[in-house]
This record gives sequence, structure tokens and C-alpha cells, in this order.
Amino acid sequence: MEKTIKENHTERLVVIGGGAAGFFCAVNAARLNPALKVIIVEKTSKLLSKVRISGGGRCNVTHACFEVPALVKRYPRGGNMLKKIFQLFDTSDTVKWFEERHVPLKTEPDGRMFSITDSSQTIINCLMSEANRYGVEISMNREVRKIEPGGIGFQLQLNNDEQLSADFVCIATGGYPKPQMFNWLTDLGHTIEAPVPSLFTFNMPGNPITSLMGVSVGHVAVKISGSKLSETGPLLITHWGMSGPAILKLSAWGARELADRDYHFTLLVNWIPQYNEHSLRERWQDTRNQLSAQKIANRNPFDIPVRLWIYLLEQSGIKPDIRWADLPGKEQNRLIKNLTAQEFTVQGKTTFKEEFVTCGGIRLSEINPATFESRKMPGLYFAGEVLDVDGVTGGFNFQHAWTSGWIAAQSIAGKVGQLQTV
Repeated sequence: MEKTIKENHTERLVVIGGGAAGFFCAVNAARLNPALKVIIVEKTSKLLSKVRISGGGRCNVTHACFEVPALVKRYPRGGNMLKKIFQLFDTSDTVKWFEERHVPLKTEPDGRMFSITDSSQTIINCLMSEANRYGVEISMNREVRKIEPGGIGFQLQLNNDEQLSADFVCIATGGYPKPQMFNWLTDLGHTIEAPVPSLFTFNMPGNPITSLMGVSVGHVAVKISGSKLSETGPLLITHWGMSGPAILKLSAWGARELADRDYHFTLLVNWIPQYNEHSLRERWQDTRNQLSAQKIANRNPFDIPVRLWIYLLEQSGIKPDIRWADLPGKEQNRLIKNLTAQEFTVQGKTTFKEEFVTCGGIRLSEINPATFESRKMPGLYFAGEVLDVDGVTGGFNFQHAWTSGWIAAQSIAGKVGQLQTV
């Protein structure tokens, strides 16, 4: 049924959520159609909070991954939809969008992209400047409790008993950690894929490895015992266990399976992934012969951090002053095993509250990927992490925020003036 509006009515978009996806939708919709009144409603006193803290305060804007098939592979969930939407707005479009606003990006060796200023404030300033330029109204400390479709658009019930009317609504609230927090959206007829944490670190309480906190290993292979889950990349040892890109990627791909295990499982770490146990044994005798006269603690042939090498010797029952030539067979076998498949008992996780990412959200089949409009309720849009899409660490979640926000904005801007007037 076609909605009708009164003559001279200024059509209004209300964006719920003042994060990356919400801002990108708001400023682009306002820019693309000046006849549209755009309001951002944010429930807290902070805008763009994840933008501010991500990447250690530098804001990891996106990732230098410019081929859609390769880009899609960085998202554990949402692949079919992502193939379509990245054809409409991808990494190169993000880079161009910011460069056109005098915010050039740079690429780091690991592919992450940042503003050349190395400050998230540059990205925040750019988005705030766009909001000011196009007259986007920003309303803070106002929480939308309920959305009621009416004869003309929607009525939004706010926390202070205030009502706000809108012709279009874009929900960009970010993810929610608990299913009941989605109730105001399921009331609209939408289905929620149950949220569980993604991108978390592994806790190993009481494990001697934690004495090495701060040690970083440039390239390891990690695997969840009894599963197909495995990853490679840098690893960081922390005072509670393990973190770093390899662990975070593993947690993202295993988000649901690890939740089912209540975050209790065995992690296998190969500290020298260029070898497996078999190939290391084949090389071992040559290594012993070459280093035979040297003390094993003083000569580490595997280019791993010294503190980690000493720890591995201790865990293998090897005295540090023993010579390579005198290494007993039993301890040698234990060291080979620890180098290529050391076992760690994981008992729990640590999620960074400010940067938490959830697996789960609005079911993607209920969203039109060409517009990000609800298939159940015309005029209602979604953008960002409130959807059941999440990426691995490295700027991929922001890329989805920019893409979904831009597509929703384009669709909304194109519909302004098409409502029937009376």
C-alpha cells in the first residue's frame, strides 16, 4: 500500500545509532538528497566511540583487500550477501570517499589501512564535518525504545516519553550481547540469529605461558583440538593467556562452536609453522650436528623469541646448560612436540567491552542486499553490526559499516519525493 503524505511535508530519516554505520548512512543520505531531513539519535553521550578507540586510537578504517572474492573470505558470516554488496561499494570506494574529503589513507605491511595522521580523531572530524555541512541533526542521550509503523512512516518512542516521527528509519545500533536486547526489533517482525561473542582472546588461568606476557611471535599456526578450526598469523602472550591476530581470527571463525563448548577446549600451537612434527624430525639431526658443541639455551635455530625458547626448554625438561650433542632422546622428542603442537587448556575468554564484536543479529534473508531495506517493513533499513555479519580483525568490520551505510543512504535518498502527496 502506497504511503501518503501532506503537501509541503519535509521527509525525515531518523538514524538510530551514532557509530560508523549510522554516521555514514546519515551524511551520505543528507548529501545525496538535500530535501531530506536527517537526524541521528544516539542513546549515549558519545559519538563514534568504536572509531575513536579502534586500532589503538588510530582507527583501522579498512583493509587493503581490493578483490571482492578475497574480501568476502575475511567474514565468517554473511558471505552470500557480501558478494553482492561489495560490488556496489568496496574498499576502493571507501579509500576514494575519504580521499575526496582530504583524508588520505595509508597501508601498513599487514594490510590494515589508517589515516596518514595516525589519529582516529581525523576520521571523526571528517564525519562530523560532513554532518555539519549537510545539516544532519545529532541528538544525544536519547534511546529509542519502540518503533511503531503508522499511516505516514513511523513513530519512535524514546526513553524520555518523547515521540519522534520519521518517514524512513535506519537502525545502526551495533551488535547486542544478549538476545533480549533485540526485543524491540523482533517486535517489528524480524528474526534474530542469537548473538555470541566474536573476536575475543583465550584465557589460560595458571598456565606458565602467562609468565611470558608481552612476548609476541610473528607467525604461528593455531588449531582447536577436535575441530577443523585453524588459523595462522602473529600471536601475543598476555597475562591471562593468548591474543593477537591469529587468536582473534580463530575466535571469529569459531564463534558459535566455541560458545557451544562454553569456551573450554584445547588449543594446539605450532610455534614454527614452516615445520610439522614429521618434517622437523627430519631436519633435527642436521641441526644437532651443526650446533653440537653449543649450549642449547644459547643457540636457538628457529628464530623465535629468546624468552619463549627458554620456556619451551623448561617445558620439555631440558637443562639450559646442556649441549646440543648431549640432548637425551626423551627430552628431544618432547621439545619437537612442544615446538610443533604444544597443547594449552583454554578456560574462558576475554572480550574487550569497548570494541566487542558479536556474531549474530538481524537475519540476512530478511534484508534486501541491494538497498538494506527490510523485506518485512518498507521504509525500515539496517546498517552495520546489528546485522548477522562480522569480520575478522583488521578493518573488515568497519568496511561492512561503510558499505551498508552507503547502500542504505543511496536507497533512502532515491526514495525521497516518491511518497504520494495529498
